[in-house]
Amino acid sequence: MGSVAPSIPSRAALAGGLIISVQAPEGSPLRDPQVIAAMAEASLRQGAIGVRLESPEHIGAVRRRCPDALIVGLWKRTYSDSAVYITPGWEEIRTVWAAGADVVALDATERNRPDGQDLGELISRSREELGAPLMADVDGVANGLRAAELGCAWVGTTLYGYTEATASLRPPGWELLPLLRRSLPAAVALICEGGVASAEQAVRAVEEGADAVVVGTAITGIDLQVAAYRKALGGLGSPLNRP
Repeated sequence: MGSVAPSIPSRAALAGGLIISVQAPEGSPLRDPQVIAAMAEASLRQGAIGVRLESPEHIGAVRRRCPDALIVGLWKRTYSDSAVYITPGWEEIRTVWAAGADVVALDATERNRPDGQDLGELISRSREELGAPLMADVDGVANGLRAAELGCAWVGTTLYGYTEATASLRPPGWELLPLLRRSLPAAVALICEGGVASAEQAVRAVEEGADAVVVGTAITGIDLQVAAYRKALGGLGSPLNRP
């Protein structure tokens, strides 16, 4: 494993930091690049150490508006021959990096990738040809340790509960954090991402071993949050109809 790229924060600099995932679903009015950039700037102004962004267009918009921001970039794309969709191949890695990301996040599970692309080769090529630090989105301890061994600078619990192997589990991946922290190389940062829905949970993540915490839906997911509230309230019916 090579050394972690010096252009990104060290573990000490990340300690207890909050990274905001500023994303919006297809069809949402929030998906406009300028809206994404405004939410990213608001997050950074309130003390977030960085933002996690999806798509080259959104990465570019935030980079222009917030030139000094720490950006974790990814590109969600679906392929018929693979369940991997978070920055699944070389084209996506290269494009996310060119758009202005400081760290490129990619699915680092053991699942087959589109066109039979190999994870180890993608990581090696990203580091050697681009000099791009990578964040491994994983679903378990074994995949996290493998990603670090292959050369990823950060390991995140992002896919815990979202792969076929972990579909019966619910994030956050609390049990992964202490196990990964004990076994990961000292220079590799551990990021808790997925299912963190309160400040108290963010604190717990750090206490369990995470260097930094990514929060998305609970802060920026207006579409999903409103839908959840509406669903819950809708089940109560009208006050006029209750005894």
